[in-house]
Amino acid sequence: MQKEATKGAGALVTFEPGARTAWHTHPAGQTLIVISGLGRVQREGGPIEDIGPGDVVWFEPNEKHWHGASPGKALSHIAIQEAVNGEVVTWLEKVSDDQYSK
Repeated sequence: MQKEATKGAGALVTFEPGARTAWHTHPAGQTLIVISGLGRVQREGGPIEDIGPGDVVWFEPNEKHWHGASPGKALSHIAIQEAVNGEVVTWLEKVSDDQYSK
């Protein structure tokens, strides 16, 4: 019996206050499910959005975005994404302090 390759990936991620990802994309999109705390997300060209417990955030395939904690409170979320040709994420440039605080 041959084992199939895993296509999906999920993780529970916790950010300390003020911490955030770099800009990035996912070839098949990404879903975030906020478990606790307060956070921020931003899609390229869009405003920063505040997120909190119970929020579900969807990023379209290859949509450039970042996410992380609010300046004063930690954030925990479940991140779910699928692999395309073995890849789940493409990391890009860091989010500057100026971009984060807008």
